[in-house]
Amino acid sequence: MSRPVPAATAALRVLRFLSGRTAPVPAQRIAAEIGLPRSTTYHLLHAMAAESFVVHYPEDQLWGVGVAAWEVGQGYTRQAPLTRLARLPIARLVDSLGLSAHLAVLFGADVVYLVEERAAGRARLVTDVGVRLPAHLTASGRAILAGLPPAQVRALYPSRAALVRRTAIGPATLAELRGILAATRRQGFAEEDSEVTEGFASVAVAVPSPSNLAAVAVTWQAPLPVDRDRVLERLRATVETLAARLR
Repeated sequence: MSRPVPAATAALRVLRFLSGRTAPVPAQRIAAEIGLPRSTTYHLLHAMAAESFVVHYPEDQLWGVGVAAWEVGQGYTRQAPLTRLARLPIARLVDSLGLSAHLAVLFGADVVYLVEERAAGRARLVTDVGVRLPAHLTASGRAILAGLPPAQVRALYPSRAALVRRTAIGPATLAELRGILAATRRQGFAEEDSEVTEGFASVAVAVPSPSNLAAVAVTWQAPLPVDRDRVLERLRATVETLAARLR
């Protein structure tokens, strides 16, 4: 007689299995791969979906990794190593441009700011260390979201209600957000203007890494006091430096 598998162990095995797949899979395959009865697997999946650790795609009858698992998986990225590695390159970026810059990571449908370097004489920003802002409104968040699978973006924004605004500007539908993310991928950087704070604009570039969950941004109070191409050049160089350090 086989030894019963504790629920916690089974849940972790489901998460490990799903995280290794390149696309959502049917429940019967999950049951077969991890050696659980189908009925047990269905009960487990529904319990995990209630806590957002897995997500169900009813049209296709498939299951994939949910937002909560995504958030837990970012724990290492948000730890001190990333902050320590990024602080000096971002400080040099600020010195070279005379503009404020920061590092943010994705946390569910928000971004969390880990490093904030304010340029001398520049206005204070809302993006202090530890602050969370809606990812779809920020340049940093858009840079990160543009690199996520469409299914993950869909899970983060299941309805119009998830697309909150801070000002009168911002995407109101998932289709609008998809258009913004498509433009971000084409041009290689993200931007926002007055969507976080009126009169302030930002550009951001995602940090290439296995998780693709971090971005560096430069923010200024309009009008931009330096050449935009110079800002993007220095920003991309900083991101390349940080990516090399992470490797």
